[in-house]
Amino acid sequence: MEQPAKDYVDPPPAPLFNYGEFKRWSSYRALFAEFVATLLFLYVTVATVIGHLKQTDACGGVGLLGIAWAFGGMIFILVYCTAGGHINPAVTLGLLVARKVSLVRALAYMVSQCLGAICGVGLVKAIMKHEYNRLGGGANSVAAGYSKGTALGAEIIGTYVLVYTVFSATDPERSARDSHVPILAPLPIGFAVFVVHLATIPITGTGINPARSFGAAVIYNREKIWDDQWIFWVGPFIGAVIAAIYHQYILRASARALGSFRSNPVI
Repeated sequence: MEQPAKDYVDPPPAPLFNYGEFKRWSSYRALFAEFVATLLFLYVTVATVIGHLKQTDACGGVGLLGIAWAFGGMIFILVYCTAGGHINPAVTLGLLVARKVSLVRALAYMVSQCLGAICGVGLVKAIMKHEYNRLGGGANSVAAGYSKGTALGAEIIGTYVLVYTVFSATDPERSARDSHVPILAPLPIGFAVFVVHLATIPITGTGINPARSFGAAVIYNREKIWDDQWIFWVGPFIGAVIAAIYHQYILRASARALGSFRSNPVI
């Protein structure tokens, strides 16, 4: 019996160190794209949060649902527009663990994302300075009534959902099958961000993106925010690593060992 030929190609593992890639202009273009995308992401989402909080009417503003839509919608838009931008150090770390990017590129992406986040939140403060300072700056922290352990767990699970969705949506086999519908990868990724925000906003304000949490912490700059900041790095990074290992080295490894998930071999 022979297995049917694959209609897709698994890309080769990225080398851990590949300094040569930064001799190409395309690498710097990708870094700039990460910077701009993260800037726009933080500007729109944090402005949405501040705009909602300044409403005095209990029924005014976009509400928790609208905030979740803003985060998920922006990820959908930006992933689509940047043709697969990461916009999140946790996503970048997951792809590094799966050997889809080199260590050098991953570190450069994370720096670009953090700088973009700082600039994006800084732009919100420049435009909405009074409300920004008065209403918490859109910064992440552990909500009253929750322990730091609970918040850490929420960040781990939320980031796992996001990064697992990223791997599933961009899987080479699925990409080959759905290549005629280019929005199918960004759509579930954005929707994952949306549903995770619905679950996690009451606990931590929802980080699941260290650059998002770091940018708001730098601009808002309050002691409570910095005391909780480690949660929004450790949690997302743990969640991303677990998701990468599960998808790449358990699910995908099983698929390769079996030849395919399909059970219709050619005789």
